[in-house]
Amino acid sequence: MRPLSAAIAMVFALAVAPSAAQQRLPDIGSSADTVLAPAQQEEYGQMLLAQLRHYDYVLDDPLVDSWLRGLGNRLAAASDQPAQPFTFFMMKDRSINAFATLGGYIGTNAGLVLAAETEDEVAGVIAHEVAHVTQAHVLRSVERAQRDSIPLLLAMLGAVAVASQSGSSSGDAGMAALASLQGLALQRQIDYTRSNESEADRLGMRTLSRSGYDTAAMARMFERMQAMSRTNQGGERERLPDYMRTHPVTTTRISETRQLAEQYQGREAGAFATGGLAGNSLLLPPGLRPGAGGGVPGPADTTVQFGWVRERLRVLSANTPREAIAEYGRLGRAGPLDDAQRYGLAVAQLLAGSGAEAARGFQALLATHPDDTWLLLGLAQAEARQGHHAAADARFEALVRRMPRNRAVVLAYAEVLAERNNAEAGRRAQDILRPLMAASGDDPVFQRTFARASEIAGDPVRAGEAWAESAYLNGRAEQALMQLNTLRRRDDLDYYARARIDARIAAITPTVLELRRQGIRDPDLRK
Repeated sequence: MRPLSAAIAMVFALAVAPSAAQQRLPDIGSSADTVLAPAQQEEYGQMLLAQLRHYDYVLDDPLVDSWLRGLGNRLAAASDQPAQPFTFFMMKDRSINAFATLGGYIGTNAGLVLAAETEDEVAGVIAHEVAHVTQAHVLRSVERAQRDSIPLLLAMLGAVAVASQSGSSSGDAGMAALASLQGLALQRQIDYTRSNESEADRLGMRTLSRSGYDTAAMARMFERMQAMSRTNQGGERERLPDYMRTHPVTTTRISETRQLAEQYQGREAGAFATGGLAGNSLLLPPGLRPGAGGGVPGPADTTVQFGWVRERLRVLSANTPREAIAEYGRLGRAGPLDDAQRYGLAVAQLLAGSGAEAARGFQALLATHPDDTWLLLGLAQAEARQGHHAAADARFEALVRRMPRNRAVVLAYAEVLAERNNAEAGRRAQDILRPLMAASGDDPVFQRTFARASEIAGDPVRAGEAWAESAYLNGRAEQALMQLNTLRRRDDLDYYARARIDARIAAITPTVLELRRQGIRDPDLRK
């Protein structure tokens, strides 16, 4: 997957990099916002994310998403532009990378989290990406390109997909397209300018400080990536981290970042000692104060949860659950597994179908971490996998009563219910999903789960609408439009259902037309 990851990074760059033959727009200072309105930037960000999902590059896991969005939103709220909308998502790739693109869309590779030792280090990298967005670094590049260079991003994603999915003999056209993209990339480097990087470091550090994270973490993460680049140059699996290719990390930059961190820590310590703003920041919840090292201790399980996140990503980014189990076997031979690794092993066993082994693992961890939601959720899923439906339902119902709007809990229970494939289970799944519906218009996992629940509950109209939304959010806009047009022809639609369907058809049609203009067609519909 690593060559494909590099190609994707190149695609992001080319979307904002004009060829030498293109005419430059006049440089009129801070006019970047006039090139693309915020609504257009959001539209392109949505289309990009949908295309990435279509080619199965995105890791949509409710538990990981809840952690990543919490971290990202905490940083965004402390940035220089807290009103700027952001969308944070996780990529499956284990290479060390993160990127920001139009509309405040920020992607983080699983490999970045696996390389980090603390949540603060991940926050340091994401704070840097947030600064690239708030300072309009991407948009400034767009300003120098023709307006139609942005939709090119979608066509190039299609070329990358062709190259990645073709065989050695039949993929000549796809590989030629990819080689052409590589040639174009040489005309204009994708790397941010040195001044952009310096500015993003400086403002990212300020965001880290405001949000209560350890300001020294950014330099630590950069140092780790630099060390990896010096010692791991042997082969494809030990190459320079992708993040350092697009955001060059130099010794000077690390030194400057470390000095910035020390300055912020000194200010925080002084202000806290005198009861200043840092000790009583309006940006922090009541009762939270800067701790040692400049960080702010969050909930008692913050460190524990990061361990769960990292190991869950280790499992979900592996090629198969069995490969993840083998990976934990290798880790176990090097030394005893810690609690986080034991959690990861239980998740891998659950996904591999070994419900009894997974249940034993979760139960053992609950003795040390009682009432931990991630462990209780895993145990309930393991009980359901073993066919212990009464025990699983009792555990799930208790979790839903306590957290009726917790996305991970509700979706996990609804999926377990849907697996039973009977109307009663379907109706119960619909019931627990409905409170999340208003906030889940852009959630493909929710739409897919609600579609299946409605289907087995005997509600074909709601099922059809949700299946279409799921297709659209997963980069199948053409398929979604076809499904909605078919659904619209039903003679049992009431006024409200027909109005909803007509509105979605009107909203999706422009996207389908734009994709067709770029030469991107749904491969399943062409068959």
